[in-house]
Amino acid sequence: MAKQTANISPLDGRYRKDVLDLALFFSEEALVKYRIRVEIEYLIALSKEKRIPEIPMLSSQKQNRLRKLYERFSTADAERVKAIEATTNHDVKAVEYFLREKLAHTQHKNLIPWIHFALTSEDVNNLAYSLMWKDALVFVYLPTLKKVYRALRQLARKYKSLAVLSLTHGQPASPTTLGKEYAVFCQRLLRQLNYLKAHTLQGKLNGATGTWGAHHISYPDIDWIRFSRRFIKSLGLEPNLITTQIEPHDSLAESYHALVRVNSVLTDLCRDLWMYISRGILGQKKVAGEIGSSTMPHKINPIFFENAEGNFGVSNALFNHLATKLPISRMQRDLSDSTVIRNQGVALGHALLGLKNLLKGLGRLTVNRSRIHEELHNHWETLAEPVQTVLRKSGREDAYEQLKSLTRGQEVTREQLHDFIAGLDISDEDRKLLLSLSPETYIGMAAKLIETL
Repeated sequence: MAKQTANISPLDGRYRKDVLDLALFFSEEALVKYRIRVEIEYLIALSKEKRIPEIPMLSSQKQNRLRKLYERFSTADAERVKAIEATTNHDVKAVEYFLREKLAHTQHKNLIPWIHFALTSEDVNNLAYSLMWKDALVFVYLPTLKKVYRALRQLARKYKSLAVLSLTHGQPASPTTLGKEYAVFCQRLLRQLNYLKAHTLQGKLNGATGTWGAHHISYPDIDWIRFSRRFIKSLGLEPNLITTQIEPHDSLAESYHALVRVNSVLTDLCRDLWMYISRGILGQKKVAGEIGSSTMPHKINPIFFENAEGNFGVSNALFNHLATKLPISRMQRDLSDSTVIRNQGVALGHALLGLKNLLKGLGRLTVNRSRIHEELHNHWETLAEPVQTVLRKSGREDAYEQLKSLTRGQEVTREQLHDFIAGLDISDEDRKLLLSLSPETYIGMAAKLIETL
């Protein structure tokens, strides 16, 4: 059986090519690499501490040599770590033993006792998982989300003045523009983009129960709180100094919830676009060789928006569990978070897959102007709002009731509406204004709004 067809997860099978970039951050090999990065950087930080005379200050050259252990980390290295883990049954301890092996026959042999010095596994893990998440957002997810934002902004500007019939409660309503509706989602996405760019992830480095007990008993004269704060900041994370054995994952949960909001916004977009296609005001480009239905040759299904919606839903189910489970731990530590947090890459994979399918769908959209005009022309009753509003301005107390009697629950033609306007006791100026209106022109300041994007 071919390898791709043997995978359980569709992310590693059918959709692997679309999420392959995330393997650099969330594969088992990547996790080991991030752990080694934390261990090596911690070792270097210890060497810089003057109150630890047993470790000589490492030169820049020696620091760079040590950093190559994670910068040049290979698949063969990862397999060696996993082989050690098969004996230890402890993933972080396997990393420590791997580094011992690497240093055993080098000039850095004297550093072996200082690998993982005074640390608990969670000191390494919490930093590694946060760094993985942070890097995946910065290098893969956010650039793709920005592409979606830019595509929507381009569509908003292109169709800023193209009037379309609104549907509120599924019923014909005052016209809007297609561009303005795209702009709504631009604005919603921009808010979440700004939040994600500004949000900071926390990390901890304070020992088995958050007291720096092993650190302090070994070197009581060192300000370990200051040391940890400086070290965590050097990794690009915000120090969380008061914790149990685990960093409580609150900042990760905040980030997951932001992704839930993005997924929800884009699910809303997918459903709206699906409805526009169903109404016929939007179409989809034909692609030679593609098949919409195995039995109905005429169909071009909105599969990219449906795929995106489905993946956003799976992503949200996972993110919601991650965000509500990870901040909860019994007393100072339990391991129920360990198996859960490994799935953050799966959740992001489905979110990324949703983004990519959404982009494909947006790139294939066409506009059916004749259908748009037909919809608007069939619903002159949507001008009941401006007519009754002008009547109110003229002092008519029963303005709303007059238009309700004419239009409620029924379609109104242009001729019927103009006959009604002709019989109104209003100024010639107001009459001329109302008679000049059409569903295509009653779009308010929709086009101007696009300039704010």
